Amino acid sequence: EYGYSVANKDALVCWEAQFGDFVNGASTIIDQFLVAAEDKWDQSSGLVMLLPHGYEGQGPEHSSGRIERFLTLCAEDNIQVCNATTAAQYFHLLRRQMHREQRKPLVVFTPKSLLRAKVARSPIADLTQGSFRETLDDPGVADPSSVRRVVMCSGKVGHEALTERDKREAPVAIVRVEQLYPWPHDQLDDIVARYPEAREIVWLQEEPANMGGWAFAQDRLAERFANTHTVLRVSRHESGSPATGSHTIHVQEQEAIIDAALSVE
Repeated sequence: EYGYSVANKDALVCWEAQFGDFVNGASTIIDQFLVAAEDKWDQSSGLVMLLPHGYEGQGPEHSSGRIERFLTLCAEDNIQVCNATTAAQYFHLLRRQMHREQRKPLVVFTPKSLLRAKVARSPIADLTQGSFRETLDDPGVADPSSVRRVVMCSGKVGHEALTERDKREAPVAIVRVEQLYPWPHDQLDDIVARYPEAREIVWLQEEPANMGGWAFAQDRLAERFANTHTVLRVSRHESGSPATGSHTIHVQEQEAIIDAALSVE
């Protein structure tokens, strides 16, 4: 797939893992070619990697596409790393990939439960109009001045946080970062400015603290917001395994991180 994407620039070439974790077997090609070939040999590729990702309680081999590994490999606009949370976003992301003049590999952490979830559906108008949005601001905040905390996240946990926030009517805005790299600095600046009374920015992730997007996002959030906001992390505890093997523990962990993200003093 990589070689074909290099040879045929006009083709949409996709490589999909059965589960995102299975990308481990492709790490040699990723490290030697996908993320470095442009720098080493001026060789461009538009390959799309589709890696199912999301914590559903299915165990350590069926949860994580290893977002942290790809973010470690990002530099100099060499690849794109995205996690779309609606059908329209996913469509426009692939459409953007084919309309771009400059070919760059695209890593998409694709949904699992969201494939059938009503919250991820999009009306036809959103598919026939518009474009991919690198960030999605909270659609449920009627009064931005009432928000005390801005929660930023990526992937399906954003929908879960939105649902629970609505139940609690918590003074929290849920912001979905649909594109992790290149990092959308300006868009996030505009979103945070919309909430003048918020003094906390929380990065919420399903993954353990030593995985996921936190290590990558932390410095970028601090760079822009450390002087005006307290920047916090909410996640599972550090772990040597991507996920627990117990569904019961998974549910407890998921409830705990959502509760921590929405609890404002």
